[in-house]
Amino acid sequence: MINERLIANFYIAFEAVLANKVRSLLTALGIIFGVAAVIAMLAIGTGAQQEIMEQIKLVGVNNIVVVPVVEQVEEQVDENSSLEKERNKFSPGLKIQDAESIREIIPGISKISPEIVLDTYIVKSGVRRSAKLVGVTPAYFDVLDFKLREGRMFSEKNLVKGDPVCIIGRNVAARFFPNESPIGEKIKSGNQWLEVVGILEERIVSESSISKLGIRDFNMDVYVPIQTMLIRYKNRDLVTESRLNDSNSGSSNYHQLDKMVIQVSDSELLNPTAEVLAKMLERRHFNVVDFEITIPELLLKQQQRTQNIFNIVLGAIAGISLLVGGIGIMNIMLASVMERIKEIGLRLSLGAKKNDIVNQFLFESIMISVSGGLIGVILGIILAHLVSTFAEFPTVITMSSIVLSFGVAATVGLVFGITPAKRAASQDPITSLRYE
Repeated sequence: MINERLIANFYIAFEAVLANKVRSLLTALGIIFGVAAVIAMLAIGTGAQQEIMEQIKLVGVNNIVVVPVVEQVEEQVDENSSLEKERNKFSPGLKIQDAESIREIIPGISKISPEIVLDTYIVKSGVRRSAKLVGVTPAYFDVLDFKLREGRMFSEKNLVKGDPVCIIGRNVAARFFPNESPIGEKIKSGNQWLEVVGILEERIVSESSISKLGIRDFNMDVYVPIQTMLIRYKNRDLVTESRLNDSNSGSSNYHQLDKMVIQVSDSELLNPTAEVLAKMLERRHFNVVDFEITIPELLLKQQQRTQNIFNIVLGAIAGISLLVGGIGIMNIMLASVMERIKEIGLRLSLGAKKNDIVNQFLFESIMISVSGGLIGVILGIILAHLVSTFAEFPTVITMSSIVLSFGVAATVGLVFGITPAKRAASQDPITSLRYE
C-alpha cells in the first residue's frame, strides 16, 4: 500500500515536471552548471596532480642537481688589483673529483651521478640520425629510476677501462634494430663503434615536462660509461691548444661535467645538504660560483601546494554554484506551491494525506536536481575534454568526481525541496479550494 502511494506520488510529480519543461530546465540551470564546474575543476586538478607526480618521477626522488655555469658576470676592476682578482676568478670547473669528494665528505649521500652529454650522430646500415651521447655511471639509472628492458648494465671492467659499450634508449632500438635484437650488435656514434649491451624501457616524456624541467627525450639517448666518454670522446679537463685559445676568449666551457645529480637518503636533508654542498663546491672552485644548485622535487612540491590551493578555491566556487542552484530550486518550488494551491486543496479533499503532498513536491525537487545533475555530468565531461584539447592542459576524469558531484546534486534537491514540500502540505484544503 505504501509503495503504491509512493509510486502514485512519483507519477504525479513526474507529470508536473514534464508539464513545465522550460521552467524545470531553468530551475535546474544552477545545478547543471554547478555539477559541470565540479567535474571540470576536479578533472583539471587531478590532471595537474598527475603531471606533477610524473615530473617528480622524471627528476627522481630526493635529488639535488648541480649544473655548471660558464658565463661569468663582468665587473670594473682597479688596475692595481686586477691581477689578484683575475687569479681569484680562476676555477677548475665541475669535475669528477668534486663528485668523489662529495661522496667522501658529506654525510647522508646515497648516490652520486656525474654526467657528460655530447651531441652526436648514430650511424647503422647507412642510416644516420642525431642523438645525445651521455657518459654516466650505473648510479645514473638508479637515481632517475631507469629500468632495463633487455641486456645488462655496465660491468666493472667496462667502467674502469672505458670499453666501447653502450646502453640505448627504446626509440634508438626501434629505429635502428626494428626486426632484430640489438644486444651484441654495434652502432657507430661519432667516430667510435659501440657494442650494445642493454636497452632501457621506454620513458614517456610530455612536451610540457621537457620545457618546464629542461629535460630531454631519454628514449633517443645512447649511454656509455663515463670513462669511455672521457677517453674516447671528450674530456674538457685536458689542456689542449684549442682549449687554450677558447679560454683566452673567455667563452669556453671549462667544466669537465655537464651535470651532477646527488641523491640524499632523507628528504628532510635536501635543504641542509644543498647548503653544505654549495659551500664545499665554492671552496673547491676557489670562491668562484660557477655552478647552480637546484632541488627539483621541492620546486615541484611547492607547485603542487599552489595547485592544491587553486583546486580548493575552484572547488569552493563550484560548491557555491551548487548552493545557488539549490536555493533556485527552493524559490521556484515555493512559487510553484503558490501557483498550485487549488491542486493541493483538491488532492487533500479527495483523501490525500499530508505525507503524499510532501512526497510529491520532494519528488519534483529531486527529479529536477537529478536530471540537472545528469546534464551537468555530461557537460562537465565535455568541458574537461575541451580544456585538454584546446588548452593543452592534462585533465583526468575520475569516477569518484562524477559520483560526488551527482550525489551532491541529488542531496541539494532533497534538502532544498523540504521547505516547499512542507509548506505545500500545511495548506488548509477548504482555503485552498477557495483560493483565486
